[in-house]
Amino acid sequence: MAGFLDPAVLFFVFGMLAGAVRSNLEIPQPVARFLSLYLLMALGLKGGFALAKSGLTVEVSVSLAAALGLAVVVPALGYVLLRRLLNGFDAAALAATYGSVSAVTFITASQYLADHGVAYGGHMAAALALMESPAIIMAVLLANLTRQREARAGGRALPEGHSLRHVMHESLTDGAQLLLLGAMVVGILSGEAGEQAMQPFAGDLFKGMLAFFLLDMGLLAARHVGQLRGMSPWLLAYALGGPLAHAALALALAASLGLGVGDGTLLMVLAASASYIAVPAVVRQAIPEARPALYFGMSLGLTFPFNILLGIPLYATVAQRVLG
Repeated sequence: MAGFLDPAVLFFVFGMLAGAVRSNLEIPQPVARFLSLYLLMALGLKGGFALAKSGLTVEVSVSLAAALGLAVVVPALGYVLLRRLLNGFDAAALAATYGSVSAVTFITASQYLADHGVAYGGHMAAALALMESPAIIMAVLLANLTRQREARAGGRALPEGHSLRHVMHESLTDGAQLLLLGAMVVGILSGEAGEQAMQPFAGDLFKGMLAFFLLDMGLLAARHVGQLRGMSPWLLAYALGGPLAHAALALALAASLGLGVGDGTLLMVLAASASYIAVPAVVRQAIPEARPALYFGMSLGLTFPFNILLGIPLYATVAQRVLG
């Protein structure tokens, strides 16, 4: 209940309610974009400052390796399951969406841990960056294989498909991801002096900016709930059950590797989150055969609100009991 009464989460709920009653309240797109970039920059700085203090330890390396492993396993398992319900293109797009990560969910979770006095490593911001691209690349490969199979079955010439090199460039040089990594490098290089200088920007303003951004996300989520109408109950079940299963997989991995409560919670959050910004932008271009209403509606209309309102407190509680 304490997590639900967090001001930032309450602003998200308020945004959903305002969107549900079709209020004309809206955050201008340039402002929303600025808030997103601010949060990523502040998160990167915090991670960099923490890494400057701790250095590249064995625990840091293990955590990053675990994150990278999940970034490959989660979309692979998701595709195998979703292929039973959907065609190859929709299954690949949805597997990429749920195999990638949500930066806002991660930022909200990190703030939740900070508010509850749970320590976590700044290197988990690097884990966020590492987990974004593998699912996208895997989905494009799977979509190209589907195109080739369909072409052979229809006796048509094999399509050239979309350039994997182009997709890799887009996913690895995404502006938001580069800002996160760049801010982390700045934090590492500037160290304690930089942390003191940037405290008003990356520390004092962070909570208010997060609340403002979650208000916008609540409005956006409410306006995409309608896309869930008419969907298979199995897909709606996946939108909730998939994240829980992914979080359980991350928890088992964290326990086997001896990760702490904070790092374990964030690893669960990363595995359970679904991308609604980076993946849809790339997938819409790389897999035009897939239905945007499916992967965008499920991730933003159902999975994102679930994680923000219920998932994060649940993952933190379970991690405390298992890893604490």
